[in-house]
Amino acid sequence: MAQLNKVFLMGNLTFDPELRRTANGVAVTDLRLATNRTFIGKDGEKREEVTFVDVTVWDRQAETCCQYLKKGRAVHVEGFLKMDTWDDKTTGEKKSKLKVQADRVQFLDRKDDAGGGPSMGGDDEYAAPAPRRQFSEPRAAGNGPSRGGYSNSNPTPGPTTRRPPAPPVDSDGDDDDIPF
Repeated sequence: MAQLNKVFLMGNLTFDPELRRTANGVAVTDLRLATNRTFIGKDGEKREEVTFVDVTVWDRQAETCCQYLKKGRAVHVEGFLKMDTWDDKTTGEKKSKLKVQADRVQFLDRKDDAGGGPSMGGDDEYAAPAPRRQFSEPRAAGNGPSRGGYSNSNPTPGPTTRRPPAPPVDSDGDDDDIPF
């Protein structure tokens, strides 16, 4: 049977993210996302339910989130579910919690909203660099990693960067300025 572990969430941050570093120096931050669900109850009344979700963000994207995001900002998170387990220091009991590990965080507020920070969307908006697992082509089923080198063994995805638009090309036929 096929399996899928993919999460898409939109909501608002409940606190300012704080940057931490692992022993190896890898950046990490936790976001707490409040998501609302509106529905009509059995009595016909409109109701709203709030769910709080913990999200872990790694590498350059964690740094970007800490730089630009604040409590109340709207974000879109794409990632996967992961079980976090630990031993309680006071009781010694094993504890666990289901969390989301982010592959991508998009800032949804516009520049003129929520304190003027960067945001996500059209030409006048900003997208946080999305750390993606390193791949350049889709992987064909049963053929192993693609030519792009997809690696699922790396627990912390590496960042990707956006390229600026290419400069205009001078088409007057003067090849003396070409640097090669």
